[in-house]
Amino acid sequence: MSNEHKFTNQLPDEQGTQHKLVRWLREAAPYVIQHRHKTFVIMLGSDAIDGANLGNIVHDIALLNSLGVRVVLVHGIRTQLDAKLAQQGTVSTFVNAMRVTDSETLQQVIESCSLVRARLEILLAKGLANSPIHGDAVRVASSNVITAKPAGVIDGTDLQHAGLVRKVDTTAINRLLDMGNLVLLSPMGYSPGGDAFSLTCSDVACEVAVALNADKIIVMCDASALAQQSGQAPRELSLDSAEALAENANPKVAWLSAAVKAVRTGVSRAHLLRHEEDGALLQELFTVDGAGTLLSRKKFETTREASAEDLPAIIEMIAPLEKAGVLVERNRDQLAAELHHFTVMEREGMLVAVAALYPFAKAGEKDVSIGEIACITTHPDYRNAARASELLAIIEARAKRAKIDTLFVLTTQTSHWFIERGFREGDLSELPEQKQALYNYQRQSKVLFKKISGN
Repeated sequence: MSNEHKFTNQLPDEQGTQHKLVRWLREAAPYVIQHRHKTFVIMLGSDAIDGANLGNIVHDIALLNSLGVRVVLVHGIRTQLDAKLAQQGTVSTFVNAMRVTDSETLQQVIESCSLVRARLEILLAKGLANSPIHGDAVRVASSNVITAKPAGVIDGTDLQHAGLVRKVDTTAINRLLDMGNLVLLSPMGYSPGGDAFSLTCSDVACEVAVALNADKIIVMCDASALAQQSGQAPRELSLDSAEALAENANPKVAWLSAAVKAVRTGVSRAHLLRHEEDGALLQELFTVDGAGTLLSRKKFETTREASAEDLPAIIEMIAPLEKAGVLVERNRDQLAAELHHFTVMEREGMLVAVAALYPFAKAGEKDVSIGEIACITTHPDYRNAARASELLAIIEARAKRAKIDTLFVLTTQTSHWFIERGFREGDLSELPEQKQALYNYQRQSKVLFKKISGN
């Protein structure tokens, strides 16, 4: 008997740990394939370097590398540098979130970079210890690939050795990545004349991501700045909202402005993750719902008219409800012919909700003025997230645009849900004549109506 067959026979019930693992692997598998050979720039802020979760974060980054992801890791040093300067009694001056860096401070910057880089290299050298692939050590490459320029005089203050990224040697970075290396970059750069400059890790991460045309920039940060009134960070932020938030935030969250800039200038997506949360990186990259806040030029979740490509997913979603008698059964050909009536809600390429609107003329009338809501269904994993209510509102808006002033629904088990949303129980005689003729007296569906205001 094969191991695979044994494993299948031993699979426990829905609540079992193994079953949850199997479900997670099935969900993660498409992302493993999708992310392979993609370029991710990961910014590890200085708070994360001192955080208790650093070892787990580095382990997960090593795992990404082993899965074929091209990883560029940019680390920060601000917290470590602050501590060193405080020990010396040095008080720093900041202008636009940049530290005025004299020669003595620059020396401390160099030392801080060396210490942090060495610490990360040691953790990465451990690779995936205590795993079947522990022998495959992560190859870490650090290189002088950042050309810098002085930040100059800002608001009358000379920032001295504080600088900005001038150029990124993408050829050198790509060569290292092509060899399977994880590229580790410190927040320092050098001028063609040999002068050293202290940079911010957010500037380095942003400019490197843009120059490489990276698929993602991932920021491991203190995401409390993103928290809403609920105390939770939003799952998705528009670029405009993120930009407004960055303008009003503490200067220490320069990473937010950098993430916005990266996405606006070519990087497909930015992911903002709490460095304190164990497993956030893997959950963000290998599950539909993720664990952080997404910035993207494309909407994370969209609602649109159904297409032929959606047919298998729609059938899969409504089949259990048809079997349970909640929905009327429809064959594949019927569904295919009626797809233009369907609206779907899509999340990361996955359908999470569906509903249909069928227009009719009222009894005794010729013009279309009444519509049937049918097949309103939510994916089992999203039934507690108010998507059905959201989709119903979208269908109502669609009906108004079609000059429909009344909606109706036939239901056997969900009448209370519709009544809570403004529907009233009505009579069979109020239905369009076609629906009266097709009414199934065996099902004994309740007939509910809702007058749409605004017409």
